[in-house]
Amino acid sequence: MVRLPSPLRRALTALTWLAATALVAPAQAAYPEQPIKVLVSYGAGGGTDIVARLLAPYIGKYLSPNASVVVVNRPGAGGAIGFTELAKATPDGYTLGFINTPNFLTIPIERKTAFHWQDFDLLGNIVDDPGNFSVHADSPFKSLSELVAYAKSRPGEVTYGSTGVGSDDHLSALILERAAGIQMTHVPFKGTSEVHNAVLSKQITVAAMNIGEALQYVKGGSKIRQLGQMSEARTTLAPQVPTFKEQGYPIIMASLRGMAAPKGLPPALREQLVSAVQKAVADPEFQAKAATVFSPLRYLPPAAYGAELKEAEVGFQQLWQVMPWGDK
Repeated sequence: MVRLPSPLRRALTALTWLAATALVAPAQAAYPEQPIKVLVSYGAGGGTDIVARLLAPYIGKYLSPNASVVVVNRPGAGGAIGFTELAKATPDGYTLGFINTPNFLTIPIERKTAFHWQDFDLLGNIVDDPGNFSVHADSPFKSLSELVAYAKSRPGEVTYGSTGVGSDDHLSALILERAAGIQMTHVPFKGTSEVHNAVLSKQITVAAMNIGEALQYVKGGSKIRQLGQMSEARTTLAPQVPTFKEQGYPIIMASLRGMAAPKGLPPALREQLVSAVQKAVADPEFQAKAATVFSPLRYLPPAAYGAELKEAEVGFQQLWQVMPWGDK
């Protein structure tokens, strides 16, 4: 009987064990093996919610034939409730979320929070929607100048609704107050649909919302009129609506709506998700659906998205120094 040297015996034993283990070890399930949750930090029926529900099946399409992507609303505190839940979630690819500027950037400036934009793995920006002021179709105000003139003569009487303190809607109204020398009364809501309902029922004078959101409601038969949009030039979405700049108030304000995951995704999984989001936004069928709900798409890959968030944060920090909005 030939006795093998000890090192060789050990090697053969290890190989035998590995071979036997490979035969009985279960194959690792491919991601995703359970539903993926996408958090929306605002109420159902708003611009973010609508885009999220349109986009979700396309993200699933480019992840796996059997992927299930479910949208979950977490409204409240200007978006902070949903953003916080997203930041604290396990970075396993099963909890994703939409993040909205400026709220996502302004809330940590005005108070201590459990989230900061650098606490997330960015997956890409999807929408860039300029701000807008809308009034009820029965309102006597047909232009921004008429609204300003009325507000000057009756300080505090004009009420405006927004999606919360520090939102683009809120900040744009504060900037207008400062520029025009007027005083209005802010009424915050949990989402755009609530703002829309309030102006329809004449609980508020002005609905401060994004132009794409306003046009969605108009298409649905809503009796609201747009006084202006806060873009550099008239958008192709609303060529008939004058800009604030045209009307003497150069206010440029918009909401970026992108997607992120909790910080710490495994690199391969992060690349898989980034690719799925990019392909979903570029899908012609999704783009056609987004156009029907007036969602102005502007895809930014993670690096460019992060650079834009960083630049915007600096601007809002500077604005906070001269015009703190937390108590207004």
